Amino acid sequence: MSVEARTPFASERDRPRRRRARFTTELTRILTLAGTVGFAVAIAVALLSGCAGDLKAAVSLKVVRSPETPRDASVIIDEQYIGPLGIVAAHGVRLPVGEHRISIEKSGFFPFDSLVRADRDDIVLPVKLEPVPD
Repeated sequence: MSVEARTPFASERDRPRRRRARFTTELTRILTLAGTVGFAVAIAVALLSGCAGDLKAAVSLKVVRSPETPRDASVIIDEQYIGPLGIVAAHGVRLPVGEHRISIEKSGFFPFDSLVRADRDDIVLPVKLEPVPD
């Protein structure tokens, strides 16, 4: 005897499950479409608001650290902390065109300050921190 012969209402019992599956499929299609439309609107708003505009040229700043200068000294450009000197010296920094104040500080050392002008050429900045006498 087949399963359907024993349970004549098998299709009746499966009806809610099929209805749920159909609903889930349709909901997925609607949410995918809504997400795509939302993403397109967000990109359009960003472009129209000038998010991508006003791009400025950048110049590479290479910091050359002397061996006696500690790697964990703090690099600050235009009053904004950039990172430890060892990482900045290894990877460099991109500066927008213009004048920038570069400070390198470490407890126990005199601070290093330099004013650089970024225009067309890359900048190489040799840095040596002098220890504070006891």
